[in-house]
Amino acid sequence: MVSTLKIEVEERQGQSFLRDAFVMQPFRVTPVGQYKTDGAAYLMISSTSPGILSGDVYDIKVHVKKNARLQLQSQSYQRLFNMEGSASQVIAINMEKNTAFSYVPHPIVPHEDSNFKSINTINIEDGCELTISEIITCGRKHYGETFKYAHFQNLIEVYHHDRLILKDNVLLKPEIMPLNSLGLLEGFTHQGTLVYLNTKEEDVTELVEHFYTEMENLEAVSFGISEIQNNGFVIRILGNGGEQMFDFFKKVETFLWEKHIEIIK
Repeated sequence: MVSTLKIEVEERQGQSFLRDAFVMQPFRVTPVGQYKTDGAAYLMISSTSPGILSGDVYDIKVHVKKNARLQLQSQSYQRLFNMEGSASQVIAINMEKNTAFSYVPHPIVPHEDSNFKSINTINIEDGCELTISEIITCGRKHYGETFKYAHFQNLIEVYHHDRLILKDNVLLKPEIMPLNSLGLLEGFTHQGTLVYLNTKEEDVTELVEHFYTEMENLEAVSFGISEIQNNGFVIRILGNGGEQMFDFFKKVETFLWEKHIEIIK
């Protein structure tokens, strides 16, 4: 089943709001930031389906118009059910000048034999800030389905003035990849990736040092943070619990989001 979700967020007199939305089953979009005073739009994507099924194709388009700020939230863990075939998700994000977009969703839980590919294409103009993450778990560990999924892939591509400035490709195929080996998951069961970048010419060196110090306080994880060429960084964490990673990524998101508010003030 092909399911479409389109969101357009606009700014007027310092307030960002949902200008237009088109949803097909099983999607729903709910405003969740009515009581916040920072002028940003806060929207939650939810679903009436218990998870992604074989044959599902999710087509998601997000347009953040000039000067608008949008934080997307997810409702719960995303389950990838047993599949005879495969499922896919395509997310296209268009960020106009002087916009901010942040999306830190809950972890993904792939069931046995699930086959899933997600492609995220982000076009970003000048004066923007982008935060996006993903967390992939080993599957339903308590059901004996550790690394029993067939295929998982999450591709992120960011373009600035039609030039590719960042590409991150996570590809996991347990049947043919020694996931416990050096250079892969190294005995851990969960992997998290968070990407931040800006086109505002704001140096991120202090941010990298700050988050490195924060990650040193995490227990039973292996982590790394890499500064990228285009005023940004990538955080990678290996661990054994999705909730731990999600809580930390939300902490990072909040710090970056509130830092922007303080600059405006």
